[in-house]
Amino acid sequence: MKPKNLCIIPARGGSKRIPRKNIKDFLGKPIIAYSIEIARTSNLFDEIVVSTDDEEIADISRKFGANVPFMRSSKNSNDFAVLADVVQEVLDYYKAMGKKIEFACCLLPTAPLIRLEYFMQSFELLKSSNFDSIRPIVKFSYPIQRAIKLSEASKVSFFYPEFAKSRSQDLEEAYHDAGQFYWFRAVTGMKSENKGAIIIPELGVQDIDTEEDWKLAELKFQLNTQ
Repeated sequence: MKPKNLCIIPARGGSKRIPRKNIKDFLGKPIIAYSIEIARTSNLFDEIVVSTDDEEIADISRKFGANVPFMRSSKNSNDFAVLADVVQEVLDYYKAMGKKIEFACCLLPTAPLIRLEYFMQSFELLKSSNFDSIRPIVKFSYPIQRAIKLSEASKVSFFYPEFAKSRSQDLEEAYHDAGQFYWFRAVTGMKSENKGAIIIPELGVQDIDTEEDWKLAELKFQLNTQ
């Protein structure tokens, strides 16, 4: 049996800061639809699976072309569930079904800014490298070595005083996870520390944890599609 490529979109029903976040309307359609569509457009997957504990999310996911072969377990549906465990639950399901998975991608349901070229590039890098997983990262817009903290009395101080007089251009660049997708080898899962990355532009990244974040994501999406 030929090994398969599997896309796993984790989308539980509980969302505290933005209610019903994973299926909230984003410029005309549920935000999860963008993740399903990028997976379908890539033509890289034998199956696109949504892991959810919510019937409405399951119905919407199926409408846009994803499969929901089982409902997520209660232990992986609470606020303390670890993403890697959610993904492993899906991999274990397919293993029990006798289906061999070679490569998998954990594609987040609130990532409408993903560009197909970076998605494909990440997969190609995983296949051609010795890394166990690949993710998109983005450069911090300001040197983290010059970060400051604020006391309860509103006094500021440097986290790293040794860099207080350093020029920005002399400091090592730092990056953070774009929070969009994670390509990985199914045999290692998502917990391996042998990780690689591609760099993507800041305009293509937006954390969506607040209503303000949501509006910024919509603005960036519109700018990217002009």
